Amino acid sequence: MISFDYFVHLANYSDGVLYLLMLLFVVEMAVIFDRGWYLRNAIRKGKKILWGISARGKLRRPDLEDLVTMSKGLPEESLLTVALRHFNLIHHYGSARGEAFANRLDEAIFLTTPSLDKRLWILDTIVTLAPLLGLFGTILGMFHAFSILAAPGHNPTSVTGGVADALIATASGLFIAMIGLLGFNAFNNAIEKTIFQLESLKVVLMNRLDGAPVVVEDAAISAAPAAVTKVTA
Repeated sequence: MISFDYFVHLANYSDGVLYLLMLLFVVEMAVIFDRGWYLRNAIRKGKKILWGISARGKLRRPDLEDLVTMSKGLPEESLLTVALRHFNLIHHYGSARGEAFANRLDEAIFLTTPSLDKRLWILDTIVTLAPLLGLFGTILGMFHAFSILAAPGHNPTSVTGGVADALIATASGLFIAMIGLLGFNAFNNAIEKTIFQLESLKVVLMNRLDGAPVVVEDAAISAAPAAVTKVTA
């Protein structure tokens, strides 16, 4: 177990570089917890919304309004908002081109994607910076270790012990970089899954609004005027 006094000795031996490494580790863990929580919820809740819509027939305005409320804070919110506006456009003007709807959905995906990898550049920077900073701290510690040789009556064990203390900085930098690399790759994979869900949601919404099959209740509503006309005749 490393005592506090020994940690202060190691930090001073690296001329304070170990303090900077500890700060990088704290920032790294904050980014990992923040992005991990957000992307986990985005994938889990987004999948629930996607499968819920795909199991329905033609979407109506109350359905879309409920879906927009359910997707608050999720990447799917922008696409569902576009779908609700498209539905209102059809209601007021009687028709709307499917190509225009698809372009609007693509635009929403393009605008949403940059928010998915927010703050991941910090992890990318730490993965590169931490080993270099650790190596720099080790070099500074080696200066202290070998300066003992210049003193008369030096003890060889002091030199070897100083070298071991100096290498702590490099080991710390490598450890921080490995944790950051694992998180960075995991988040990139999660972002790809989220974008795939958005693309799938785009197709499902187009099918449910522009090319949706008529469900039973829709068929009954549309058949009612024809039946009335036939009876009147």
